[in-house]
Amino acid sequence: MLVRTICLTGMFMTAALFSGCTNHPDVTTDFTVDKAISKEKLPDFSSYSNVKEKKKAFFAFIERLADEANREIKAERSALLAIREFGQYDELDDSATEFLQKLATKYRLEDVEDTGRLVERLLVRVAPVPPSLAMAQAANESAWGTSRFAVKGNNLFGQWCFSKGCGIVPEQRAGDAFHEVASFKSPYASVRSYMLNINRHDAYQELRRIRAEALKNKGFASGTVVAGGLESYSERGHEYIDEVRSMIRFNKLGKYDQPDTSDS
Repeated sequence: MLVRTICLTGMFMTAALFSGCTNHPDVTTDFTVDKAISKEKLPDFSSYSNVKEKKKAFFAFIERLADEANREIKAERSALLAIREFGQYDELDDSATEFLQKLATKYRLEDVEDTGRLVERLLVRVAPVPPSLAMAQAANESAWGTSRFAVKGNNLFGQWCFSKGCGIVPEQRAGDAFHEVASFKSPYASVRSYMLNINRHDAYQELRRIRAEALKNKGFASGTVVAGGLESYSERGHEYIDEVRSMIRFNKLGKYDQPDTSDS
């Protein structure tokens, strides 16, 4: 009897679903980071005198980085969907098992021992972040790419870190606080870190629930809908959510949230 197995090569590079891994065509998703995008420097957005041109350039820049970061997430998700379609979790080969273990560590689900449950919980976390949401938050948090943290540390989303020297010390930090605003090697690294934070931090469980429901019902998640799970992102809570949604609507960023067919 021919045993169906899944053969996975590399964590992000290839996810292949075979019957016997020999006489059936595979379903493959490849991902290689675009080096040009990953090393792209932050443009001098303060040099723009025309507001419309500045916003257009900023959104185009963030969209490019967000699409690349989401492409990596979609590669991971495609592999997970292939594993779920296979379904026979007790027959997964070593490479598939290792792939799941690495994703469990990356997305902080190491405590989930049942393989089927792990796959389902990973699929809630391993999903694209709506580009419009990333674009609006980047504009909000980085003052359109001109803040001190953006210019000096490539930090476009106001992310914190908690070890000495990991970033830039805020000028108005409270005396008993020890956080810094994280520094990144490139703007792309900042976008990638932001998406990982959204996808795995406990503070954004509601955001992921909203997104999962939208993906199930509509095939894609819009930034205005998913923004409803950002209450913990800022001390301003619902006021911050309203502000992000307003930025998405006013700048017509919803057009960038295209239906995601990766689950088909």
